[in-house]
Amino acid sequence: MFYDHKQIDQKWQKYWEENQTYKTLNDTTKPKFYVLDMFPYPSGAGLHVGHPLGYIASDIYARYKRHQGFNVLHPIGYDSFGLPAEQYAIQTGQHPAITTEQNINRYEQQMRRIGFSFDWSREVRTSDPSYYKWTQWIFIELFHSWYNKSTDKAEPISSLINYFEEFGTENLNAEQTEELNFTAEEWKNASEDDKQDILLNYRLAFRAETTVNWCPELGTVLANDEVKDGKSERGGFPVFQKKMMQWSMRITAYSERLLQGLNDIDWPQPLKDSQQYWIGKSQGAAVKFETENGEEIEVFTTRPDTIFGATFMVLAPENPLVVKLTTAEQKAEIENYIEETSKKTERDRMTDVKNVSGAFTGSYAVNPFTNKKIPVYISDYVLMGYGTGAVMAVPAHDERDHRFAKKFGLEIVNVIKNEVDIQEEAYDTKDSVCVNSESLNGLNYDEAKSKIISEIEKRGIGHGTTNYRQRDAIFSRQRYWGEPVPVYYKNEMPYTLPVSALPLELPEVEKYLPTEDGDPPLGNAKNFAWDEINQKVVSVDLIDNKTVFPLELSTMPGWAGSSWYFLRYMDPNNDEVFTDKKLSDYWGQVDLYIGGSEHATGHLLYSRFWNMFLKDRGYISQNEPFKKLINQGMILGMSAFVFRIAGTNTYVSKNLAHEHQTQKIHVDVSLLKGDELDTEAFKNWRPEFNDADFILEDGKYITEREVEKMSKSKYNVVNPDDICEEYGADCLRLYEMFLGPLEQSKPWNTQGLSGVYGFLKKFYNLYFDGDAVSVSDDEPTKEEYKILHTLIKKVFYDLENFSFNTSVSSFMIAVNELQKLRCNKRKILEPLAIIISPYAPHICEELWSVLGQSESIEFAPFPKLDEKYLAEDEIDYPVSFNGKMRFKLSLPADLEVKQIEEAILKDERTVKQLEGNSPKKVIIVPKKIINIVI
Repeated sequence: MFYDHKQIDQKWQKYWEENQTYKTLNDTTKPKFYVLDMFPYPSGAGLHVGHPLGYIASDIYARYKRHQGFNVLHPIGYDSFGLPAEQYAIQTGQHPAITTEQNINRYEQQMRRIGFSFDWSREVRTSDPSYYKWTQWIFIELFHSWYNKSTDKAEPISSLINYFEEFGTENLNAEQTEELNFTAEEWKNASEDDKQDILLNYRLAFRAETTVNWCPELGTVLANDEVKDGKSERGGFPVFQKKMMQWSMRITAYSERLLQGLNDIDWPQPLKDSQQYWIGKSQGAAVKFETENGEEIEVFTTRPDTIFGATFMVLAPENPLVVKLTTAEQKAEIENYIEETSKKTERDRMTDVKNVSGAFTGSYAVNPFTNKKIPVYISDYVLMGYGTGAVMAVPAHDERDHRFAKKFGLEIVNVIKNEVDIQEEAYDTKDSVCVNSESLNGLNYDEAKSKIISEIEKRGIGHGTTNYRQRDAIFSRQRYWGEPVPVYYKNEMPYTLPVSALPLELPEVEKYLPTEDGDPPLGNAKNFAWDEINQKVVSVDLIDNKTVFPLELSTMPGWAGSSWYFLRYMDPNNDEVFTDKKLSDYWGQVDLYIGGSEHATGHLLYSRFWNMFLKDRGYISQNEPFKKLINQGMILGMSAFVFRIAGTNTYVSKNLAHEHQTQKIHVDVSLLKGDELDTEAFKNWRPEFNDADFILEDGKYITEREVEKMSKSKYNVVNPDDICEEYGADCLRLYEMFLGPLEQSKPWNTQGLSGVYGFLKKFYNLYFDGDAVSVSDDEPTKEEYKILHTLIKKVFYDLENFSFNTSVSSFMIAVNELQKLRCNKRKILEPLAIIISPYAPHICEELWSVLGQSESIEFAPFPKLDEKYLAEDEIDYPVSFNGKMRFKLSLPADLEVKQIEEAILKDERTVKQLEGNSPKKVIIVPKKIINIVI
């Protein structure tokens, strides 16, 4: 029978859509399973064959769980706010919403064609006002919350106000920007503005001056992962460090919980390691150093045991103390250095460990234990956001401090016993004892650390403490295409809009660039002010700062909407709450989350933070959002290159290129057949190649091939639409799984599809004899049952262990064996279709229908394994004499040891080997081996 994949794909995709086969009901009587893919951003380029890899894996697992009787939630949506759509709007004037809608339609068309079993009725888009209404609501909840360290959770800001009214800050144990001290009386007498200013010190969403990555060309602040080598990832524009008033999220309050929570989730260890490193917990001491002019420099150090070796201090260039400590003689040098540092991102400064630079402030501090004057420098290797923005430098035992000391000719004092020449290299260990350290001499690391912290506390110059590298997350962006922040300003103090006013919708603007005054693009809006009396948005012309006030002009960052979308899928159309708690209690954690590892310290960290916050406030019950996470690898492209002879438009074939001076140029892989370039198609590809000449080998132009990341810029992208057209969606799905383990990266090779397509044709024709359906109700043979149950066992194991590639191999083996037996038994072919259906749903729906079934195969129970069909009737025993195998003997599998021994000793081959002698010993391992010692 002809396998018409086009007709079959179209038929069943239409059926699924019309019958809403994958629509999930909130049936709380059934066991649930929540399968989710990381939120896709709908780019203009659409999908290439690398994108569906994770979606196919999650879809297979979702279908498998449906077969097992679970109520499966497998939704899809779009992270539809983003810089690319805004950049396109700046270039063309087209509203980002139009571009985004077009891109989403393209994505959806492509995904439906691959046959994903998404519940499309639950689709959400972060740029839809009905969605970002609740993103704004979560922001308001964060604004009106503080972190109580005594209860170790977020609480309403009203409880903090009550505390202030009764106790002031006495014994307050709160996460805060800076430590404040005031009495209850002072709080009560404070003005409204002063109270609001104080509360910003504690709110979980707060405004503060922050050093940010500022990109003037894009007119916005960028996250660290949006900056590469000092330039914006989007457009390659210069990025500078700049201090700005920004909204931030107090994620630092959750640092310890975020660390401890990693013990309760099944995530890849490298991803956990990334988050642990990012959070960066370290234990040590805070110590204050006095300076000559009376200022104090507080440092955090993990090695207080080495304080006797501190011979200089280094401040971050942004540290406010720099201005106070810089002498007139050093002012120009310091200002020049600060200017140069502003051109580097924090990430650049952290990763550039080899280059040492700095400038002397002209001031000195005093080491509190040696009483020596030590110079104070600034350097870009010290970051304001980590610790206190200052370090005590111990060059003998820190590599970077050592390089700094050598460069600037500073003293190096050894305080750890070692055999190294510390004038030439640093020696860092915790496995030795202290020297040159007065009362610490002879003590090991733990003893010395404990003793010096005790002494520091006794002298009142510091205390033992725990520090975290993680900093509060900047939450505002100076761009248009994002969620408006629901805040207005009264006397320059932020106030949130009432919930009844949500969503605060993005206003229309004439242009998407910052204003002439340097305000964000929302500053171009004519209708974007808050009327406090009438509780509505009005014209900016009405701002009088009495009843009508300016609204916040920044928008939220790209990660805002994706930090909670997994919760909205549970109840996507509810206009009263972000999700009904009964439903969030039912669906609970995402049971399986699949996506890329690049989101380790962005989306995955922020989602955990928001989830913990919402639990603290009683809106959900689960501690962690994602129970199990798998990072899929990449499908790599097979790029092609041509060789242009330098200074000409002549192209020389690969194996002749060494004879010329050439440039290697990417060429579109669609112009190739195998490795051979279609030279006429190449000439028509782009105008600059119209008059190209070629130097061929054996009449052909052979390209060079290289495995690279699949990318539009490398012309190695393969469109899944083309694969579905030529081979069908099931072939694409099976082939992507067949390429190798899900977590690994692997190269794409379109030629490999023909083997998988051949398997599908063979599988399809098991159900036919010629053009007629041929299915027998006869009882299968034991051999046929064995093939089926071997497959059930293997696929069950593979799916439970996410080994999708080995299942595809097992399908091929089983179908080949059944074809050899000419098996057409219903009791074999029905379960076979169910087993393969998660991987190849279109063909299996068709065959299920051919078998006379009127309902979708999707909910048919997964076949049960019966081990009796796998039991062996006979065992082929290898028979050895003194350890050397001489022959094999087939014996019934159920024989006892004594029966096996009798049978082997009677065998004529044994008699011949023994030559009339009796064996010294007969060793029998049932169902394994026989060894006769003679």
